[in-house]
Amino acid sequence: MDYLAPYLPVLVLLIIAGVMCVAIGLLATVLGPRRITAIKETAFECGSPSTGDPHARHSVKFYLVALLFIVFDIESVFIYPWGALLRDFNGEGLGWFAYLEMLSFMVTLAIGLVYVWRKGALEWST
Repeated sequence: MDYLAPYLPVLVLLIIAGVMCVAIGLLATVLGPRRITAIKETAFECGSPSTGDPHARHSVKFYLVALLFIVFDIESVFIYPWGALLRDFNGEGLGWFAYLEMLSFMVTLAIGLVYVWRKGALEWST
């Protein structure tokens, strides 16, 4: 059991953290106030009083722009390491296969962007 000795501090830390989580939850339940007031029941939006109907429908374009942002953010995550490894300092690189793979990836994303652009999803009107 000597091979587990280095992990003893981690186990102690996990036990202490677990006990503190349970203790804080129990203390908040037992000692916390239970009065429901009108102020507690109102919606809170970034420090400002809420306006309008909270169940109002949003335009699909809002979600489409958010999805496009995520897609192109992920694209950048793939392009940076690929660009660094495409040709390293030793003259060795990933080769033509990796170049063509990334080219097909970027062409696919460009076609998607052109499609969304032509559909008018990027036009932001109030």
